[in-house]
Amino acid sequence: MRKLVVSEWMTLDGVFDADTMERWFTPYQTEARATHIKQVIAACDALLFGRTTYEMLAPYWSAQQNDENGPAAKLNSVSKYVVSSKMQKADWNNSTIISKDVVKEIARLKHQPGSDIVVLGSAVLVQSLKDTDLIDEYRLLVHPIVLGSGKRFFNQEKVPKKLVLLEAKTIEKGVIALHYATTK
Repeated sequence: MRKLVVSEWMTLDGVFDADTMERWFTPYQTEARATHIKQVIAACDALLFGRTTYEMLAPYWSAQQNDENGPAAKLNSVSKYVVSSKMQKADWNNSTIISKDVVKEIARLKHQPGSDIVVLGSAVLVQSLKDTDLIDEYRLLVHPIVLGSGKRFFNQEKVPKKLVLLEAKTIEKGVIALHYATTK
């Protein structure tokens, strides 16, 4: 069975708001961090997105013809699933819209042969999946800055089950890569 892996980038106080990334993500750019992100993506053969993240990433990455700016070839070639009740069309290569029975459909995808299904960003989608048994792992990149406000990954309404630390490593500029498994 495939694993559903949530990959998130956030601040020390758990803010993972795409609207504020210039303040907390961009200043910590290093080759080591970029390599880590590429490795997470390289381990998958499918991506799962919420509509907002899909609409943010698709125009940029679908236009990339080489890997100078990241894992373009991988992102463009893998199967992509976007959860949305509003979208009618998903133009990025190999994209499929999931609009109904989301939990059932993701469970079906997990039972297909293949490697990891990685969720990138997709705050609303991830929050909606935290109370299900679908998420197998969290791969978090924690940046050494406290914003104090913004959309938070961990909130009082949706707290994940107990997590088991699989790996922790420090990346340049104080960014910490944390890899957790969920307990069932």
